[in-house]
Order: sequence, then C-alpha cells, then structure tokens
Amino acid sequence: MSGDPLEDAVRTRREREARARHDHSFARNLAMIGALGWLIVTPTLLGLFAGRWLDRVIGGGIMFSGALLVLGVTLGGWLAWQRMNAP
Repeated sequence: MSGDPLEDAVRTRREREARARHDHSFARNLAMIGALGWLIVTPTLLGLFAGRWLDRVIGGGIMFSGALLVLGVTLGGWLAWQRMNAP
C-alpha cells in the first residue's frame, strides 16, 4: 500500500474487476442463459396473447397478432441486450 487512498481504491477496484472477469462458472453462465431466455420469451408471448385477444375482439384477422408478436420479440431482444451489457 502506498498510503494514497485514491491510488489504493483504484488498485482494489482493478483487482476486483479482474477477478470478476475470470470468475464465470458453468452454473453462472447457465443461469444467465436462462434469464436471457425468459427476457425474450415473456414479452414475445405477452405480445402474441394480447394480439390474439385484440384480433378476436376487433376482428382484424391476424393483423394485431403479427404486429404485437414482432413488437414483443423486439422488446425482448432489447431487454436481453441491455441485460448482457449491464455493468
């Protein structure tokens, strides 16, 4: 330790980040894949169910189902992307 609190804090943070980068176990990776899957599947299914309901109520064929399905997939992909790139 150099005695400088700022220098010590920076060194400690770098050491923690280095350990975190190398500490990816199989179980942790599997959990991340599962979480990402649910982040994509949930908005997709919600969009599909809402679209089917609107199509039944309004009678628009499959117009709402298709539009909300695409919206759900897009939202799910964006959420997964945000989760993967979170600090």
